[in-house]
Amino acid sequence: MTHTPVRVPKMAELVAARLRRMIVRGELAEGEALPSETALMEEFAVSRPTLREAFRVLESESLISVRRGARGGARVQIPEGTVAARYAGVVLEYRGTTLKDVYDARTVIEAPCAGLLAGRRTEEDLERLRAAVTEAEGLMEDPSAFIRAHMEFHALVVELAGNQTLGVLNGMVRHIIDQANWSHVDLDAGSPENIRANRRGFRAHMALVDLVAARRTEAAEELWRVHLQEAEDYLLQSRSMTTVLDLLG
Repeated sequence: MTHTPVRVPKMAELVAARLRRMIVRGELAEGEALPSETALMEEFAVSRPTLREAFRVLESESLISVRRGARGGARVQIPEGTVAARYAGVVLEYRGTTLKDVYDARTVIEAPCAGLLAGRRTEEDLERLRAAVTEAEGLMEDPSAFIRAHMEFHALVVELAGNQTLGVLNGMVRHIIDQANWSHVDLDAGSPENIRANRRGFRAHMALVDLVAARRTEAAEELWRVHLQEAEDYLLQSRSMTTVLDLLG
């Protein structure tokens, strides 16, 4: 029987882990300056190179920003989903992931969110959804502005569903989907097919608001699944981009 050796964390990793916990627990607030290097070296009983290595780890995770020089120092940044989104994009590029794969994942994440929203919605949620639909309606003649409003409505559905984990996962794929949408607008804006697709999508958004208002969870989820599939079919018509690398690379 072979035994896998246990890797002992480096001291810099342990210091980074301690500071990371303090940030995510709110013990260190956004924008707050970390104690001086001298104070932290004493607190953790480490050398300056070890402390700076820990800083580099946290800086790579966008949990702190470090300014060099006499007036420099480290300040706390709150964790944001954009960091995970960028890294996910790199991983998917490396793996040769297709855009269809990403769109399919979006459907798996986003369609159930429509059902969750219908089951838990508040009057304030309905007001925000209706305001978003009204805004988009006024932008139908401007393809670039309309697609921005269209994407924001999709993000709003996930946000109002209230599941933080699904929200983070959606943010990771939304970064790629949004780029694909912008690329398609550049190629297809104002064409008869583009106009038809926009109007069909807009009708789906209006119908979803009605189903959410009526708390019809299963119908809302099914409508959104069909809408997402139609959007996928339309957006994947372009043969110039088939993988995440084609899009982001």
